[in-house]
Formats: sequence, structure tokens, C-alpha cells
Amino acid sequence: MKRVLLAFAGLSVAGCATSSTAASSSMPADAFLSALEAHCGKAYAGRITAKQPASATPDPFESKTLVMHVRGCDDPTREIRIPFHVGDDRSRTWVLTRTPTGLRLKHDHRHQDGQPDAVTMYGGDTGDAGTAQRQAFPVDAESVAMFKREGLNASLNNIWAMELVPAKTFVYELSRPNGRLFRVEFDLTTPVEPPPAPWGADG
Repeated sequence: MKRVLLAFAGLSVAGCATSSTAASSSMPADAFLSALEAHCGKAYAGRITAKQPASATPDPFESKTLVMHVRGCDDPTREIRIPFHVGDDRSRTWVLTRTPTGLRLKHDHRHQDGQPDAVTMYGGDTGDAGTAQRQAFPVDAESVAMFKREGLNASLNNIWAMELVPAKTFVYELSRPNGRLFRVEFDLTTPVEPPPAPWGADG
């Protein structure tokens, strides 16, 4: 009788482990990353689809070619690096990483000589599970401290988001409670020539 009970317990534990593994692999964060990994090595052109309020100062994105390049996908921790090129400016890279609870987005900003900008590696972790098509990243405490230090008080309530409709579109979004909204939409149906490496990359 004891052997039967032990065998049953073993099956129960194995079943729970299998269910847990299946649940983990089916989390929205994993589905989002997997869909993005399918584009590794490819680049896509984008366009601004929202810019509120309109800027009174010269816009660094205006009349520039916008290209995202799903470039770094080899990290075993499931980190994906996505340089965002604005014309000839190769200073921006989005860094998306799997965490134990979801995803983390950081912005790696470099100068042309490869040195980090004074404002770099800011971002945040997902606050909830999100969906397979949208993940949102409220600003984290480390970024808030950096923004305060650099006098960027408008950024203290940033929320970034990424949207991915497989084989159709990828969206990068920045929003703030005061009505600020910036969105760039990339067309995944038509790959473009991959741009040069971002500033500070190894090649």
C-alpha cells in the first residue's frame, strides 16, 4: 500500500512540475519574446504614428529615416538588443530581457565614440503579465533617480510599451499621465537592408 501511495505521490509531483513548466513557457512574456526572436537579424523601417503634444522645438525624428534592427539574440538569458537608428544617429539601443517575473526594458544610449551617455540604461520592468502582443514598462526607481539627477523631471512618470503583431507590425511607445504620447510603428511585412552596428557595439 505504501508503495502505491509513494508511486502516486511521485506521479503527482511530476505532473505538477510538467504543468508548471508548461505554464511558464506559455506566459505572455515568453510568447512576446519568441515572436520577436523570429525576426532576429532583420531590420524594418518605421514611421511616427503619434506625437502628442506637438513639439515647439526642432524634432530630432522629423524627416529622418527610422529603422529598428533585431540584432542581438544569442544571449542564453534571452536578452534581445534592438538598435533604433534615427537617420545617421546610431546612439540608441533597446535592451529587452526576460526576468523571473516578466520582461525588462532598458535604453542603452551611446556617443559616437562608444562611451555611455550621461542618461543611459533607463527603463523599467513589466508591472503585470501583459499579453503576447503588448508589454508595458513603468519607469523604475533607478531611472527616476537618474532623471532627477539630470534635471529630466518630465520623465519621472514615463511608461514605455512595446506591441508586436506577428508578421505585421512592431510598435515602440512612450506615454506619460500628462497626455504625452509618442509612438513609432514598424512594418514587419517588408524587411530593409540592416544598418551598420550601433555605436559602442563590438561589430
